[in-house]
Amino acid sequence: MSEPSFTLVQLRYFEAAARHLSMTAASNELMVSQSAVSTAIAQLEKEMGVQFLLRHHARGLSLTTAGEAFYKRVLDFLAHGAELVETARQSGTALIGTLTVGCFATLAPFRLPALLAEFEAQHPQVHVSLREGEHHALKSALRAGETELALLYSYDLDDDIDREVVGTVPPYALVAENHRFARRTGRTVSLHELADEPMVLLDLPHSREYLQSILRDAGVQPHVRHRTTGYETVRSLVAHGHGFALLNQRPPAETTYAGPRAVALTLTDDVPPLEIVVASMRGARLTRRAQEFRTLCRTRYTADGVQHGHFS
Repeated sequence: MSEPSFTLVQLRYFEAAARHLSMTAASNELMVSQSAVSTAIAQLEKEMGVQFLLRHHARGLSLTTAGEAFYKRVLDFLAHGAELVETARQSGTALIGTLTVGCFATLAPFRLPALLAEFEAQHPQVHVSLREGEHHALKSALRAGETELALLYSYDLDDDIDREVVGTVPPYALVAENHRFARRTGRTVSLHELADEPMVLLDLPHSREYLQSILRDAGVQPHVRHRTTGYETVRSLVAHGHGFALLNQRPPAETTYAGPRAVALTLTDDVPPLEIVVASMRGARLTRRAQEFRTLCRTRYTADGVQHGHFS
C-alpha cells in the first residue's frame, strides 16, 4: 500500500477553509477561485480516504471529528514547513518569522515588556504577536494552534497541556494608605485580622476562586463588597477605603490611577506562592522561535526569580 500523496497547496487551502469554515472566505484570503479551493480539498480528502469537511448549503462548512484532529496537525506541519524555509534562507544563523505568545491579562503588564525587549534584542527578525486573555481563552488558543506558548498561572491546567514553572508570586494583602494596618512597622498582617474587613475581589475566572480560597483555607469567610475584573480598579477601590484586597502581582509604585496610594502588606500566614508557568500543547513540536522564547523565560527566572521569589 502506497503512502498518501499531498501537496503544500492542498494543505494551505484546507487550513484556510477550516479556519474560516467557508470556501468563499478562504478563496478571498488566498486570492484564488472558490473552485480551486474546493477541488484541492476534495483531492486531499480522496488521497487520504477521509472526509475532513462537511458542506452545508445554508451555513458554510463544519469540521468532522477527523477534520478537527487533522486541522491541528496541519497547523503544526505548516508552521514547521515555514520554519524550514526560513532556516534554509538564513543558513541557520538567525531566526525570522512570527511567534504568537499568549499571556494571562494580569500577568502581561508585569512579565511581558522586559521579556519582549530581551527576546527582540536577541532575535530582531522575529515578530512576536501577543494575545492577552483570561485563563480559559488562552487554553483554547493553545488547543486551536492560535498560540504556541502561553504565560499562565499553574492552576486548572489539563493533562493535554505541558507546563514549566518560570516564576512564583506569593499573595499579599492590599489596604488604603490611611488604614490602621498600613501604619504597622514591617507592614505585615494575618488573614484572621482581615476577617471583619470588607473585601474588593478581582473577579476573573479562576482568580476569584483562588483568592477567596486563601481566606477560606485560613478559616476566614470573606465579605465581598465590590467585584471587578480590572486589576487597577481593584487597587483604586482599595486606595479609596472600600475594603482590602488579596493580589499576587505587586507593582513597584503604590500610587493608583485614581491618585491615592494602596499599601501592600506581607501575609504572616503560611500561604503557598502561586506558580507562573510557560505552557504549550503536550506532544506539539515547538518551532525554534518558541523554544528560544521558552528558554529565555527559564533563564530569566534562574537568574532573578530564585533569589527574589518572582519572575520579572
